[in-house]
Amino acid sequence: MPKPRSQQISLTDTPYYHICSRTVRKAFLCGVDKETGVSYEHRRRWIEKRIFQLSPVFAIDICAHAVMNNHLHLVLHVDSEQVKNWTTLDVLSRWHKLFKGTLLTRKYQREQLLTKFELEMVEETAQVYKERLIDISWFMRALNEPIARQANKEDQCTGHFWEGRFKSQALLDEGALLSCMVYVDLNPVRAGIAPTPEKSSFTSIQLRIKAAIKGEQPTTLLAFTGNEHQDKVSGISFSLKDYLTLVDETGRVIREDKRGAIDAKTAQILLRLHINNESWLKLTTNFEGIFTGAVGTAEHLCEFTAHVGLKRVHGIVNAQACLNSA
Repeated sequence: MPKPRSQQISLTDTPYYHICSRTVRKAFLCGVDKETGVSYEHRRRWIEKRIFQLSPVFAIDICAHAVMNNHLHLVLHVDSEQVKNWTTLDVLSRWHKLFKGTLLTRKYQREQLLTKFELEMVEETAQVYKERLIDISWFMRALNEPIARQANKEDQCTGHFWEGRFKSQALLDEGALLSCMVYVDLNPVRAGIAPTPEKSSFTSIQLRIKAAIKGEQPTTLLAFTGNEHQDKVSGISFSLKDYLTLVDETGRVIREDKRGAIDAKTAQILLRLHINNESWLKLTTNFEGIFTGAVGTAEHLCEFTAHVGLKRVHGIVNAQACLNSA
């Protein structure tokens, strides 16, 4: 039986989450359907465009993404601190970009005269909207529903396009976050639909590599704030250069199928993450197989389990074997 979201998402433990959403009826998001010969490559652009439309509206940043043939991977960062500074008008302006709101919230945004009671109603509604704008379930709803309508219209059919529930995994520490991001970024390489990370269309790694060539970082993605950007207030506190090295070297090993053939430079980066070469390759090739729920060291998994009210610590054996393995 699926766990309720309250047992999968805990912003007091971590703002980082891996999300996977899959299609039903063998529907294709991209590529060529082998059964019909029809190309759905353009749907990848639908997905990526929608992701980048939603991120600045919600207080949710994109760390990594990969749009595959029949599923989507996201690594999200929920910025719950950001919403604390939003005014009622800020909240309503954001919400109305995606949803109609109520008659009163629309009147408030147009600065029309409201009674004291109506203003109180608006404030209550805005508080509900504010909570939804840091809610991953609402983010995925706003992403998946329009895509499903577009796809169904194109396919001239009705019914579900996405599976009813998306999969979510809490990423509890740096090792979990970075191994998951590399796992997501290398999805097209592992699947054989792209020869290299830089040629993996509709992925975060392609955007990061293109920007890095110019000495920049993509504005649509959460920035790395390691050695290069220590002045940035929020972001992924890891070196972009080291991350690109991890992706490049891990991708090379996967392509050449040389298990354990991690070079010395990459091994030194992994050492700082307390992950050995063998464990790293296991994580970045079979992340969802090794961990079906939250991901982190044994200590972090125990804390997370207690906070969300679970009776048993899931994945602790693999956590002990793969994370803090060096």
